[in-house]
Amino acid sequence: MSIMIRVSLVLLLFALPFSSSWADKYEDTIKTFSGAGESGDFFEHCYGYAVFPTIGKGGIGIGGAHGSGKVYEQGEYVGDTTMTQVTIGFQLGGQAFSQIIFFEDKRAFDEFTSGSFEFGAQANAVVITAGASASASTAGSSAGASAGKNDASTVGKYYKGMAVFTVAKGGLMYEASIGGQEYKYTPKK
Repeated sequence: MSIMIRVSLVLLLFALPFSSSWADKYEDTIKTFSGAGESGDFFEHCYGYAVFPTIGKGGIGIGGAHGSGKVYEQGEYVGDTTMTQVTIGFQLGGQAFSQIIFFEDKRAFDEFTSGSFEFGAQANAVVITAGASASASTAGSSAGASAGKNDASTVGKYYKGMAVFTVAKGGLMYEASIGGQEYKYTPKK
């Protein structure tokens, strides 16, 4: 069995328990980030944001992650987005997390929604629902910690017009890897 098929199966295995649908997973995720420290302040001053209720991630040497989200411009839903990540390096396990990307101004929003946008080089560790992470990428550098969506705490700032926050949902992943994230945007029809 090829490595990519194994990675896909691992991702699917870890994503299934987290794919349950509740009332409105987007509103719930936005509510989580609204009440999580500094990320809550970003809603008042951002031009727009992309929200991903669940991103599933897994790997054994080679890893991957994938999630779907919605994009909002000045508070209004304007389209859909997907995130796909491929990583290589020491990694073992799987995790699920929520992510939000804030756009400081129209320029950053337009850059993200131009169709296909890439960034990333990261290292992080997540154990069950308590997480600590650090990242450095073309989207900026950030660090934060959280104890899961009910006790989330975030720290961050804009870098090149974007700020990224994540909240661990669950899983166990040991990782020291490098990779990139690609975001694709599709306007609302």
